[in-house]
Amino acid sequence: MHLHVASITVDLYRDGQYSAKGSGVQQIRARVAGRHLAADRWLEVLNPYDGSEVGRVPACDPTHVDAACRAAVVALSRGDFPQHRRAQVLDAAAVLLAERGEEFARTVVLESGKPVRDARVEVHRSVDTLRSSAAAARTLAGDMVALPASARGQGRLGFALRVPIGVVAAITPFNFPLELVTHKLGPAIADGCPVVLKPSERTPISAIRLVDLLVEAGLPHDWVSVVTGTGEDVGAALVAHPVPRLVSFTGSIGVGRAIERAAVGKRVDLELVSNAPVIVEPDADLTRVAEAIRTAGFSNAGQSCVCPQRVLVHESRHADLVRALRDAVATLVTGDPLEEATHVGPLISPRETSRVAAWIGAAADEGAIVVTGGKVVGRLLHPTVIDQPPLHSDLYRKEILGPVVTVTPYADFTEAVRLANDRDFGLQVGVFTSSVATTLRAVRELDFGGVLVNEAPTWQVGQQPYGGARGSGNTREGPSYAVQEMTELRFVMLSA
Repeated sequence: MHLHVASITVDLYRDGQYSAKGSGVQQIRARVAGRHLAADRWLEVLNPYDGSEVGRVPACDPTHVDAACRAAVVALSRGDFPQHRRAQVLDAAAVLLAERGEEFARTVVLESGKPVRDARVEVHRSVDTLRSSAAAARTLAGDMVALPASARGQGRLGFALRVPIGVVAAITPFNFPLELVTHKLGPAIADGCPVVLKPSERTPISAIRLVDLLVEAGLPHDWVSVVTGTGEDVGAALVAHPVPRLVSFTGSIGVGRAIERAAVGKRVDLELVSNAPVIVEPDADLTRVAEAIRTAGFSNAGQSCVCPQRVLVHESRHADLVRALRDAVATLVTGDPLEEATHVGPLISPRETSRVAAWIGAAADEGAIVVTGGKVVGRLLHPTVIDQPPLHSDLYRKEILGPVVTVTPYADFTEAVRLANDRDFGLQVGVFTSSVATTLRAVRELDFGGVLVNEAPTWQVGQQPYGGARGSGNTREGPSYAVQEMTELRFVMLSA
């Protein structure tokens, strides 16, 4: 990310298309306080595959954050965006996004390096999230309270309304630049909460274009502001600002905990990291397991908190699974993410590529076996399978966020559960078994937000309650659940 001072004119925005006048570089203006921001300073967004400049976005600062928050208060106070209109806008946005799926997929590819096949899946899931959010808007309601169940309540009527919590500050990461934004904006719009959104400075373009699409679909022009910039310049100012009543953050544990400390008096919803395990029992279908891990472990170059990172396999099937994974992973194509054949593209930056490669080298130096991959060619780290990493190594204990899967044998299911739970992460876990008894044990004993049987931990649909236990977060996403997080209960009692 580089900073530039614009010396030539103001960029143009017409009919949903973005361009720059004179510079030859696409300048993409964020929508702040209902207006497209013309900035004096711009941040480069770079293509992770070749380092080329995808475009420039405004380098916002705390004054822009303040303007966005103040505009959100005004939007909320107008009271002119009723529930039925919110549902209509979300449905209309879903239709527009589906129609422009290829355009949005290409944007995701260029700014994140995600292979186009995965980017299309992200767009499809974002459409589903908007549709689910529309459904949540239509069904959002309160509860009756049985006051006559107490003598003091006789003759009285009681109910609890769900009211918008207020302005929402949303902060999203780089790895799903469209989908995770829809998971913040969809439920907030359904609830009637204006949003100030701070997307990752590495991948802000998808977010800007999504908000413009929402406005085209009928969203009030000042309902969502996008403040682009760094966490230090913009994120910290947004968290500390007195206006937002809720901060919704997806990202690292360190930043999440810092937000908790800084967001005094606010509700803080955290969706944090993981290093997802997969347990493979002796009765599992290894062909199915290998294919699931091949697909899930290396999509988006492993840059997902629920990519299967720690494969825990019963010792009786260990050697067979390692061979099956070696053969399956060998069929993955690494290369240009815009090519249809590519399965694995670059990591988000060369720095992250170097970090993951260093972790692989350190584990190998301590006796881990590099079954396949581990090589860096240009900006690409080839898909890697590591057998028996040291249990104290970074490769095993931390979130890799890279195209690496580790394999560790265990003696019995009790040990498998202990190994799976032996991290302060608990987002989702996969268990492959044909045993009902083992399945029931897994549901009871695995301390995770989601336990997926005969599926990789990446499996997800927008309407499920998605979130983690322990250090992986404190909330649940999925529109019908997130709308609850973004409302407050207001009790009403009526007496004649």
